[in-house]
Amino acid sequence: MVTGDDLYNVMCAMVPLYFAMLVAYASVKWCKMFTPQQCSGVNRFVAVFAIPVLSFHFISINNPYEMDAKFIIADTLSKLVVLFFLFLWAIFFASGSLDWLITLFSLATLPNTLVMGIPLLQAMYGQFTQGLMVQLVVLQCIIWYTLLLFLLEYRAATLLIKTEFPGDTAASITKIEVDGDVISLDGHDVPLQTQSETDTHGRISVRIRRSISSAPDSTSSIGNAVITPRHSNLTNADIFSINTPLHLLDGDPSFGYPPASPRLSGCASSDAYSLQPTPRASNFNETEVTAGTPVWGRSPVGGGRVSRQMSPGKCQVEERQGCKDITQSDKEISFRDNIKVSMPGEEAADTTARNQKMPHAFVMIRLILTVVGRKLSRNPNTYSSVLGLVWSLISFKWNMEMPSLIKASIKIISDASLGMAMFSLGLFMALQPRIIACGTKRAAMGMAIRFVCGPLVMSASSIVIGLRGDKLHTAIVQAALPQGIVPFVFAREYGLHPDILSTGVIFGMLVSLPITLLYYILLGL
Repeated sequence: MVTGDDLYNVMCAMVPLYFAMLVAYASVKWCKMFTPQQCSGVNRFVAVFAIPVLSFHFISINNPYEMDAKFIIADTLSKLVVLFFLFLWAIFFASGSLDWLITLFSLATLPNTLVMGIPLLQAMYGQFTQGLMVQLVVLQCIIWYTLLLFLLEYRAATLLIKTEFPGDTAASITKIEVDGDVISLDGHDVPLQTQSETDTHGRISVRIRRSISSAPDSTSSIGNAVITPRHSNLTNADIFSINTPLHLLDGDPSFGYPPASPRLSGCASSDAYSLQPTPRASNFNETEVTAGTPVWGRSPVGGGRVSRQMSPGKCQVEERQGCKDITQSDKEISFRDNIKVSMPGEEAADTTARNQKMPHAFVMIRLILTVVGRKLSRNPNTYSSVLGLVWSLISFKWNMEMPSLIKASIKIISDASLGMAMFSLGLFMALQPRIIACGTKRAAMGMAIRFVCGPLVMSASSIVIGLRGDKLHTAIVQAALPQGIVPFVFAREYGLHPDILSTGVIFGMLVSLPITLLYYILLGL
């Protein structure tokens, strides 16, 4: 039975975290104490230092030789069950798709375990829950986020191949090489181009590289596909928001930053926990801007149906070069459903899409693993999780203590990490034009999946595996934690339902405390 003292202990653990979030929200929303650039600096500290050091700290002090096998199997089983049924839905039902599979999997199975789960569950059920939550954090960082990246890169690869090699052409691809500076296939961070060569047997070799400001001099038998560089409409402000007001697109001195520079384009993909990706230099060459530069009308849906206006002269040049422009939807505009606009030749394009062939599975897997490996190698959380696990294996095996100098250096950052993470969330909330970005219907759907379906699946899996008592309660409550930050960052980076994941992070954070308290009370009856 849950007593008043138990509830007070939970509030003592959680109210300070929410206080940090509220202070950050008020400092930006009402007091105007931080500019967007300053918010970006705070967030970058959290993404590059605070969260990785916090992960290392918790993982390094957790004994890997005493991991709870039943708890881990129950969590893994719940995620696999959700993934299995989503795959069935995507394959056998017309309403299913890979896009929604990824989004719904993120909503149902990937909570904010590190920042919210550890302090909350420690206050509810005791110190032993820290080890359980750390085990889940390790699995999230090493397995589930990697799987999520794999699915997102697979989606980006299929879109790229369908665009560049429609119909039966893609089936002849036997080799795909990716330049070393390409770390994603989604084409949002940096425009990409493909170059292809066909041998005497009809086998096609493809090279994916960053696009240049003009098409290559020569073409192959298939032709090179180039994403034409363009002026970026990203400023230092609209990188922070899902739906940035239009008056901020060209710079607003009242926010303390200059107008947008065409040299800033894209987002740094290394910030796995970053809520505001940092702008970086584009390979765009300003001297190449002419009157014939294409103007893209972007669809607000992640699928990316686009229209183009181009001067006749430019179009003729591109036809002679065998190049075609492609793009994907913009991440920085509203992601609500749009009205489908019929375009010339759309029926023929739909027929081609239905008859689309893909390269051999080995070629696709090799391509995706290459890109995913590069993204993980640029993620500081990958190193913190692996190093923490390695150190814990060594220290608990041979009873080694970390040198006091290193231990104190890590502790001074990790002690501030929880508060800084919540402060960063408050800054993110304040920079959004609205808390519910995806509309009430989708928000209700997302909250139901996050706080009802996820715990139900987890409870069923835990009971089947044999969890009982406080461990069962811990498993259920951790499944009802708010939406994890990393899935939202990935959704934003790949332009896949970021409005839904943003609502899950912001609104979910606000309602999660009363919901988890309700679970705590009901499970204690």
